[in-house]
Amino acid sequence: MNAVSEVSATPPASPVPGRIWRFGDNVDTDAMAPGLYMKAGIDELARHCLENLRPEFPRDVRRGDIVVGGSNFGVGSSREQAPQALRHLGVAAVLAPSFAGLFYRNAINLGLPVLVCAGADALADGATAAFDLDGACLRLDDGSSIACEPVPDFLRALLHAGGLVPHLKARLSAPSGPA
Repeated sequence: MNAVSEVSATPPASPVPGRIWRFGDNVDTDAMAPGLYMKAGIDELARHCLENLRPEFPRDVRRGDIVVGGSNFGVGSSREQAPQALRHLGVAAVLAPSFAGLFYRNAINLGLPVLVCAGADALADGATAAFDLDGACLRLDDGSSIACEPVPDFLRALLHAGGLVPHLKARLSAPSGPA
């Protein structure tokens, strides 16, 4: 059974050890959400996520895995299906030295943690690590950790809620205080 049918779209509540998947600079949204599959549902689209860069990725990625990109990760069109496909596949986080602005915000809005991480280039493809959103770091199996730039509290709240829409639903359904 492939990862698409095994993984729910809800991110793990606690750090789950996963494999690091390395990608280079300027990975564009077309590689994550290929245009040929844009009219299909998220299941089909996710089955082709990043396959032109690493054909095994959509088949072998598992819940808790971490995507490590190079500079300008998520460049290209503003398709929010790009971070949606990664999240659907169970990716715990995307770490990179820099992100395209639209991809970064789309990822946060959809509940996919994306962290600027200057030390990302030191992470080895295939290594096992656990992502810690609140600690803004990646803890490797060898006991070392790589620090990332902390996510501001208001964005972290969105991520913990599962994205912008679940965050707003929770806020709007919360009982209001005294008038």
